[in-house]
Amino acid sequence: MITENASHYDHLEQMSVQELLTHINAEDKTVPLAVEKAIPQIEALVTEVVKRMKEGGRLFYIGAGTSGRLGIVDASECPPTYGVSPDLVVGLIAGGDRAIRSAVENAEDDSEQAWKDLAPYHIDHLDTLIGIAASGRTPYVIGGLQQAREAGILTGCVVCNPGSAVAQAAEFPVEVVVGPEFVTGSTRMKSGTAQKLVLNMISTSVMIQLGRVKGNKMVDMQLTNHKLKIRAANMVMSETGVTREKAEELLAKFGSVRNAILNADQPLDL
Repeated sequence: MITENASHYDHLEQMSVQELLTHINAEDKTVPLAVEKAIPQIEALVTEVVKRMKEGGRLFYIGAGTSGRLGIVDASECPPTYGVSPDLVVGLIAGGDRAIRSAVENAEDDSEQAWKDLAPYHIDHLDTLIGIAASGRTPYVIGGLQQAREAGILTGCVVCNPGSAVAQAAEFPVEVVVGPEFVTGSTRMKSGTAQKLVLNMISTSVMIQLGRVKGNKMVDMQLTNHKLKIRAANMVMSETGVTREKAEELLAKFGSVRNAILNADQPLDL
C-alpha cells in the first residue's frame, strides 16, 4: 500500500506557507512522469474501448470518494464538450448522488452495490466498465468489476498501487504509482491528480477516435453560454473564411460548429 506510506516530509505544521506550497508542488511534479510510464496500459484500454463504442457501446466509471467524483466529473463533461448523449459516458459513485458532496458512511464497503447501481443501465458486451480506486482495494469497485467481467463486459481500472485487488479484477488495469502523499494517506492529492490526468487521456482520446474533433477543434460542443458561442463563431470563421455575422447566423440555423461548417455555402433563411 504505497499510497498509505509515510510522507517524504514531516512536521508539516511547522512549515511556512511558502515551504508548504513549494513541497506540494515538488511532489505534484512527479505525477506526470508516473502517468507517462502507464501510457502502454492506457493505450491498450483505450483501443478496446473505442472498438466497442464504435459499435454502439458505452463507457461507465465506478468509484468511491474522490475517485468516484473524478469519474463523474469526466463523464459529465463529455456531453457539453463533444455533443454526445449523457448516456454515452456515465459516472457512478458509491453512496449515490448524495456522495458527490458528502461522505456516505460505509458505502464503499459494499461489494454488491456497484452491480446494483449499474442494473438500470442494462450494460452488455459492447459496454466498458472502468473502476477508479487510488488504493486498489475498494470493495465497491472490486465487486462491480468482478460481476461485470463474469457478464462478459470489458473491464479496466485506474489505481495507484501496484498489484492491487482492483487491478486483478480488471482485464485492462492502469497502474499509476505516484508514491506517498504529501499528507500521509491523503489520496485526493497526487493520486487524485494522476487519476484526473488518466481520465482526461481516456475520454479525450476516445472522443477523438469517435470523430468528435475536427483538426484540433470541438466541432460538436454544446453552445450553452456566451463564451462558447464566441468560441464557436471563431471556429467557423477560421474554417470557412466567413464574417463573424455570417458565422453567427450559420450557428443559429444549424446548431453546431460541425453543421455550420458543412453548410457554410448554403443560403440562410433564418
